[in-house]
Amino acid sequence: MTTAIKPQFKWDRPYLYPLQEKSFFMPSRNKGEQYTRIICTEASTKSGKSFGALVWIAEQAFSAQTVNQTFYWVAPVYQQSKIMFRRIKSYLPPSVIERTNETDLTVTLKNTAVIQFRSASDPNALYGDDCYGAVIDEASRMSEEAYIAIRSTLTATKGPMRIIGNVRGRKNWFYILCRKAETGDDPEYGYNRISAWDAIDGQVLDRNEILSAQDALPENVFKELYEAEASDDEGNPFGHDAIHQCIAPLSKNVPVVWGWDLAKSKDWTVGIALDSEGYVCRYYRFQRPWKATKERIVDLVKGDPALIDSTGVGDAITEDLQRVLPRAEGFKFTQGSKQQLMEGLSFALSQQKVRFPQGHIVKELEAFEYEYTKTGVRYTAPQGMTDDAVCALALAVKLGGNAPGWGVW
Repeated sequence: MTTAIKPQFKWDRPYLYPLQEKSFFMPSRNKGEQYTRIICTEASTKSGKSFGALVWIAEQAFSAQTVNQTFYWVAPVYQQSKIMFRRIKSYLPPSVIERTNETDLTVTLKNTAVIQFRSASDPNALYGDDCYGAVIDEASRMSEEAYIAIRSTLTATKGPMRIIGNVRGRKNWFYILCRKAETGDDPEYGYNRISAWDAIDGQVLDRNEILSAQDALPENVFKELYEAEASDDEGNPFGHDAIHQCIAPLSKNVPVVWGWDLAKSKDWTVGIALDSEGYVCRYYRFQRPWKATKERIVDLVKGDPALIDSTGVGDAITEDLQRVLPRAEGFKFTQGSKQQLMEGLSFALSQQKVRFPQGHIVKELEAFEYEYTKTGVRYTAPQGMTDDAVCALALAVKLGGNAPGWGVW
């Protein structure tokens, strides 16, 4: 049985510039909760993310409600954790500290809360404790196994977590988790991005120093380190410049063709319609039972041409839809057919023959990748993400190329 205590400290939060503060104290969208439980922040080097995280973890420990609550700060290697251990010792007033341990890198407060500074070099060593709050520092340089271990320590306590780091390409768990948090689909997750220019506005970095770094460093290195933007990884079949050249507001014109990717398991049903100019004019993304999904598609498509995913269970769904949508066709996804479909979409993007708004479509296109296997080329979303919007867009583009009277292709 745990013993309840009353918080013993009057805490005046140090000044954090607005975006820095939001990265750690974002208001929650869940009723009854003050702050978002898990916040992912992609940030420029030296933008103040570590100081903000130290302020946050100290505030969590000050607010402990029972005795001997443990809080984690985890960095990729021991030396990085030791640096942050020494910093928090220098930041906290001696009157709130009961004791510190240089060997274990722990700070015990007067209210019995313990802040442990840990290394992620051995993920197995992170399991065990019930943790009441955690910071994952330099997340992009940490293994996914370590993240899973840290996340498990918060299960029983439902403790909050802050995950911070520089951007390092697109093929890592931190980048993928940030993209999931950025969608806003899960109210437990929040996302922030802090560039060097934001830190300049916050008076943390000097503009001339950043301009000097911009002149000295390769463009892709500067973008990742200072602008928190992932460089183009090999493996994206569309090209990020091509994607961004096709971004345009949602069209208000009437649909000419539809592409529908149907939900499987925890995926999303996505419907995308293109107008006669190749602009996305309708975009729907939802999770419903099959009966409600079919009713929704019928209501939206009406008499328009539609190309619908008929893979697996989608075959029966498409057959049902074709009974009331005479201009609907089915498309079965195989490795070969998906390759051809994505190559067609890639061509349309390179020629700017399709346009789409910012949001899920862009995020999925940016994350989409291909790899060579023994059986050919495999096109898919990274592990943990979906490609529903990409597939729906590709289906609409394919059908649009064959639609009578549509002069884009």
